Amino acid sequence: MSPAWIVLDIEGTTSSTESVHVGLYAYARTRLGPYIDAHRDDPEVADAVRETGGETTGETVAILHAWMDGDVKATPLKTLQGKIWADGFAAGDLTAHFFPDVPPALRDWRRRGRRLAVFSSGSVASQRPWFRHTPDGDLSALIERRFDTVNAGSKREPASYDRIAAALESPPGELLFLSDVPAELDAAAAAGWRATGVRRAGELSERADFGAHLVIASFEELS
Repeated sequence: MSPAWIVLDIEGTTSSTESVHVGLYAYARTRLGPYIDAHRDDPEVADAVRETGGETTGETVAILHAWMDGDVKATPLKTLQGKIWADGFAAGDLTAHFFPDVPPALRDWRRRGRRLAVFSSGSVASQRPWFRHTPDGDLSALIERRFDTVNAGSKREPASYDRIAAALESPPGELLFLSDVPAELDAAAAAGWRATGVRRAGELSERADFGAHLVIASFEELS
C-alpha cells in the first residue's frame, strides 16, 4: 500500500548540506547583530534574544555564533536564522538548492495523490522560503504541512513522530519518512512509521550505516 503522507528531511536529503551550512549559515552569520538591533520590537526576536541569555547584542551574537560553530539545534538560533533567510530570499539574495531528482518527484507524488510534509531541524519560517525560491520554480504549494524541532520535538525521539502522526491524523503505518540520518530513521520506525534512508553522493550519508532500513540514492526510485 502506498503511503498517505511522505515526510521529508531537507539537509542531505532534498538538498545538499553545503547549500545550508555554507550558503545559508554564512549569509545569516554576519547579519545576526544588525538584524537583532533593527528588530527589537518584534516579539519573536525579543524572545529569541532573551532565551540566549546574552545581556548585550555582542554577547548574544557570540552565543549564537558558538551554537552555529557547534551545529547546535537551538531554538533561538533557528528563529533568528529563519527570519534573516526569509528576508534574503524575498530580496533575491538567496536561492534554494535541490538535488535534480527532487522537484520532479515531488510533483509526481502529488499527481499520484501522495500528500507531502517536511520535518526539518530548520525552522518552519525558513522552510517556507526554501521551497518557494528554487531554480525549478515555487515548490511550496506542494508541501501541505511543516514541522520542526519546536512544534514536533527532536528528530531522534520517537515521541516527535507520534506528535506528527497525530497532527496529520494518519496511522503511523501510512506515513513514510525520508532522511539521510540513520538515527532519525530509527526514531521514526520505533514510532511505527515506514522509514527510508537517502544515500546522496558526496554527502555524509554516502558512508552512513543505515542498518536494516531500505536505502535509495534518488527519489526516482520511489516514483
